[in-house]
Amino acid sequence: MTDQTLTSNQTVAGALPVRTLRPADFEALPPSAPTTGIVRPSRSYWQDAWARLKANRRAIVSLYIIIFLMLFTFVGPLVWRVDPALQDIDQISQGPLASRAAVLVEPFERWDGVSIDEGFGEGDGLRLAAQPTTQQVRLFWNAVASASSYSIYRNHYEPQTELILGLPIASITRDGINWYEDRLDLRARTYYYSVVALDDLGQRIGSPQTVDADVLRVITRDEVASRGLVDDPDALQIGDAVKLSLHPLGTDYLGRDMLARLMAGARVSLFIGLLAPLMFVAIGVLYGATAGFIGGKVDQAMMRFADFVVALPFLLFMILFQVVFGIGPGESGIVPMLIALVILSWPATSRLVRGQILQIREEAYVSAARLLGGSHQYLIWRHMIPNTLGVILVTLTFAVPAAIFTEAFLSFIGMGVAPPTASWGSMCNEGLKTMLTHPHELIFPALMISMTVLAFNLLGDGLRDALDAKMRNSV
Repeated sequence: MTDQTLTSNQTVAGALPVRTLRPADFEALPPSAPTTGIVRPSRSYWQDAWARLKANRRAIVSLYIIIFLMLFTFVGPLVWRVDPALQDIDQISQGPLASRAAVLVEPFERWDGVSIDEGFGEGDGLRLAAQPTTQQVRLFWNAVASASSYSIYRNHYEPQTELILGLPIASITRDGINWYEDRLDLRARTYYYSVVALDDLGQRIGSPQTVDADVLRVITRDEVASRGLVDDPDALQIGDAVKLSLHPLGTDYLGRDMLARLMAGARVSLFIGLLAPLMFVAIGVLYGATAGFIGGKVDQAMMRFADFVVALPFLLFMILFQVVFGIGPGESGIVPMLIALVILSWPATSRLVRGQILQIREEAYVSAARLLGGSHQYLIWRHMIPNTLGVILVTLTFAVPAAIFTEAFLSFIGMGVAPPTASWGSMCNEGLKTMLTHPHELIFPALMISMTVLAFNLLGDGLRDALDAKMRNSV
């Protein structure tokens, strides 16, 4: 068989046809129709945690409340420039948004018991001799022939029986005296006065005489000038109305501004509530990370010591530290409280971190870093501590309200911050004395404690869910 040249269209028996390449074979293909699909953007661990936290409404609202508390604590005093220790004796135990109007009067002059203002003194029995004011209440009555003395009582409520007339404020034994001028801690409210005639044996004669007095708040020109209530006190006329100092949340039993004291108390409460957790959580992290990384007998010995610290009674050590630091009755024990919290509160954090370290040190990336020559310090600070930040943040968030509540409790029982230093706990202790008559003195500090503790707890719940690796990419 003779040799023949094969062209592109020729075939060899049993072989595939051979095709010659052409220029058109090297041209670009036409664009194909786009395919639709859902592509999830890649997010880091912290980005994913922030997305889950934002989806938790309770946690976000709590975060806003905490931001508000920080602004209230540190920015508020720059806006509301009122000294928390300044007393306004004309507005003692004043409620929120109460009337603060006062009438300008002449300075006080002692009553002679004879002069009676126009429109007063009519009728029989106990009656008023002048308009009752916060300067004085003038009373007089008809003399009883067989009486050797008179007892005068004052009550905040109308007497319902002759046996309960109120607080005894005076006893008059001089003959011919049938009048009395009351100047004892008068406030703008209604008082009920009663006079009882007594014989030589101290027995009552007849029935008590009673009169009610609607006390008017007044102020003198000198008081207006000293407090700076108006620009030109000399332009005021007797009888003009003057607005006293504003107290949006009222005043306490010493006339101190409640809003200013809440801000001052927030600085003390949050100082202890933030500084103490930061310190004992840091100690717990270092202690637990060291124990978990070393392991073995060292780990067991360190954890037994942590168990020993847990068993120590907190109140007993609080008293011991107060004795060591020389804190006497009525003195603030902020430093002993801070030391006791730091020394006795770190074991819980160390246990949590130790458990995380025991789990992380067995991971493949830690083994790889160890094979590549990573030191113990490198492994702890580069791989283990960063991977426990979620647990640390959650622990810190729950530790803050616990510390705030502990400070409030100790101050409430008199072992923490002592008056006149303001803290929410000490304010609750003071407000408890006037809870029935002036509840705002207890409600406001208690509300601040409750709101702070609740906000940090809800934020801690949100952070715990957001930083949970099992819930990653769930949002």
